[in-house]
Amino acid sequence: MKKYLFITILLATCMLSTQAQTARKFTLNLTEDGKANMVVFLPEKPAGRAIVGIPGGGYSVLSNSHEGYDWSGWLNERGIAYCVVNYRMPEGNRSIPIGDVEKGFRIVRDSAAVWGINPWDVGIMGFSAGGHLASVISTLSPYEVRPNFSILFYPVISMDERVSHIWSCRNFLGEDQKNPKMVHDFSTQNAVKRHLTPPAIIFSASDDNVVPFVTNGLEYYKAMRNAGNDCSMFVYPTGGHGFGFGPWFKYHNQLVTELESWLNAHPAPQTDAIRIACIGNSITDGHGIEMAPVNGYPAQLQRMLGKGYWVKNFGVSARTMLNKGDFPYMNEMAWRDALAFHPDVVIIKLGTNDSKPHNWQYGAEFENDLRQMITTLCPALAQKTSKKGKKAKKGAQPLKPQIFLCTPIPAFKSTWEINDSVIVNGIIPIQQKVAKQYGLQVIDLHTLYANDGDKMLNDGIHPDAKGVRRIAEIVAEAIKANANP
Repeated sequence: MKKYLFITILLATCMLSTQAQTARKFTLNLTEDGKANMVVFLPEKPAGRAIVGIPGGGYSVLSNSHEGYDWSGWLNERGIAYCVVNYRMPEGNRSIPIGDVEKGFRIVRDSAAVWGINPWDVGIMGFSAGGHLASVISTLSPYEVRPNFSILFYPVISMDERVSHIWSCRNFLGEDQKNPKMVHDFSTQNAVKRHLTPPAIIFSASDDNVVPFVTNGLEYYKAMRNAGNDCSMFVYPTGGHGFGFGPWFKYHNQLVTELESWLNAHPAPQTDAIRIACIGNSITDGHGIEMAPVNGYPAQLQRMLGKGYWVKNFGVSARTMLNKGDFPYMNEMAWRDALAFHPDVVIIKLGTNDSKPHNWQYGAEFENDLRQMITTLCPALAQKTSKKGKKAKKGAQPLKPQIFLCTPIPAFKSTWEINDSVIVNGIIPIQQKVAKQYGLQVIDLHTLYANDGDKMLNDGIHPDAKGVRRIAEIVAEAIKANANP
């Protein structure tokens, strides 16, 4: 009897200890009628991280126990705020659940200071159909409501009902299930973007016969890996579908250990870090560099500058400064993301592709397009600079963001009709003129990199691994020497 009493007291103590990790629990309506809401679990000792939970249910019901609320204790014990979004069913109108989750994200980030959260350490965790919704938010939603990391449990990824969960596909797309473009666009492996899609971890069971792993979770992993993005994947031998936080899952303890290790390996940037946006073409993007998101010049710049900075890569291959070029940069999601990032410092490295004959035929517009980019990044520059082209007044308060214009590195070969003469005699003089007008710093990569022809790929256009490090060194030096006080 004493033995059973001891065990009962011990269990009760453990339960109280676990419950004590949650300091506050409350529900916020996301719609006036309360049909969509968010249940918030705030930890006693906030670590600054938050996760938005998206339960599954085939887009017909919500499985918000083991795929929702049951995670709160484990996460709160680790100082992680947890917010479960009980979204409305789409019934063929996908904007309904997407809008509910995006609104939940806005509330979490807007409440960050009050809830003890770093607004740029907010992840998403989705299960099954909720995993699909989480992947939609991770790939297609605006930067302001895109998560910083994604945790996907046995996710529906494909909207092709022949290889996916048929009812998730039909309920989400409705009549658009008959539209091949919609099926393609919302099969989220097709929406993954290099640098822009957040790091992800995927959990599935090999014997899942509800959402086939090979045509769903594995496809997302492949898309992430092919883009060079950070992605991990754990596939357990058995477990079927829908194990969530269920203690009955044979590999439950292994799963939560692996998840915790992964989370610990992905620290957030400091809330007061100086934000640096690297805008550019394939050289910024990291063409020819294996795993460019971790080895390209912006990633190396991050390591050189340290924790006091937050460097993000917004490079997109083949893009032009010219809005009439074949692939204008300012048409890209990366451009919209760079603006939404609200950078303190911007490194602009465009112009190489503009030198191609079919693009430079519009060269007369290069100056205006460059001005457009600069004044969109920093509208105050347009107001502080006179129409006569005079430089901003000396002694004036530094404007944000601070913009550095990089001249293109030399084109050591004329691959793809890239023309170094156009770069030298056409593009660089315009960059220097505009920089002088707006009082911007110029990083003369064309001169500083001129003796580094041995640090190039065979195409003579893109730097190799040593070359991107050299570019990072030059940019880091310029930032340190010319940083605004």
